[in-house]
Amino acid sequence: AHSGEVFIFINRNNNQMKLLHWESGGFVLYYKRLEQGTFAGSTSTKLQINWSDLVLMIEGIQIIKSNKKRRFYLE
Repeated sequence: AHSGEVFIFINRNNNQMKLLHWESGGFVLYYKRLEQGTFAGSTSTKLQINWSDLVLMIEGIQIIKSNKKRRFYLE
């Protein structure tokens, strides 16, 4: 749990989310409750998602299928 993982818990109604992660000194718990609507996705599966998809999910943006494009930087 010290390598930056965030553990996500969504209730059965898909309208409450808790995020748990470690910071120096202890665990931090974030909680979000939706007044309307639900979070996308199933609560019965264990998956790994990247940080961008997590932020989109918290903001209520549903991604059906996303492909991350390779970026090349010129110097």
